[in-house]
Amino acid sequence: MNRKLLMSLAIGGALVISASVTKAQGPHHGGPPGGPFGPMELLGFEGGHDGKVVKGAPFSATATSDTTHMLSDGTVIHRTAQINLSRDSQGRSRHELTTSSLGPLANSGAPKTMVMISDPVAGVHYMLNTGEKVAHKMSMPANNGAANEGNTFHQKMAAEMAAEEASGLLKKESLGTQVINGVSAEGTRITKTIPAGKIGNDRAMQIVSERWYSADLQIVVKSTHSDPQTGTTAYQVSNIQKTEPAASLFAVPSDYTVQTGGPRGHHHGGPGAEAPPAPPASE
Repeated sequence: MNRKLLMSLAIGGALVISASVTKAQGPHHGGPPGGPFGPMELLGFEGGHDGKVVKGAPFSATATSDTTHMLSDGTVIHRTAQINLSRDSQGRSRHELTTSSLGPLANSGAPKTMVMISDPVAGVHYMLNTGEKVAHKMSMPANNGAANEGNTFHQKMAAEMAAEEASGLLKKESLGTQVINGVSAEGTRITKTIPAGKIGNDRAMQIVSERWYSADLQIVVKSTHSDPQTGTTAYQVSNIQKTEPAASLFAVPSDYTVQTGGPRGHHHGGPGAEAPPAPPASE
């Protein structure tokens, strides 16, 4: 999936679960947002596909994200999010995020739910505003364009990581293979060292990320990210069912208004401007 499109789908910053995750993956910490382990993971997109449609590997699961950060005065900040993940055999996907720790509702305690549907068969993405019952419809980029962008991104990241490995500032380790929640996954640990004085720090700092990737499902099933500046974020996928999800999950509900363009777009239709697509046929 196109990285720029993913970020444009956010309403009030919904795709960035916490500022700490984005900051921890920023340019001064070894990579741009989302890589190698960043906010895309929190919606199940982590894994480096960038436009690749995964077919023939249907599943449903529940993912959780927990971030804990202690401030200098001893105050502990704890943020949580839950993501329901679904993907069918044709590569359609649904990501339903529920959190009360971001955006305008961050201080209200009221949970906020956002839903993203990606339909590569129809060539469209939908962002569902569940509160207003509005579906924002966006066209998917051509696969070759998304793939080229993804290849360029990963080539640049690989070059940066290779340079840091050569300088001794980055260490990459294999953690072997484990069965996590019934799924075989391969683990990788990356330790990034920030030298003293690099960002005003009086001594060297280490940022440690671990990721467990399932080649079978082509998703990350578990990860942790620890940064002394921003705390620790733990992500895990559970309740994994390798069966075909209900077709209705990948269709816009009939009582929603479909508007063309992103949440901030200017080309919106009114009620009935565009009929929601029929649910895809079951496989």
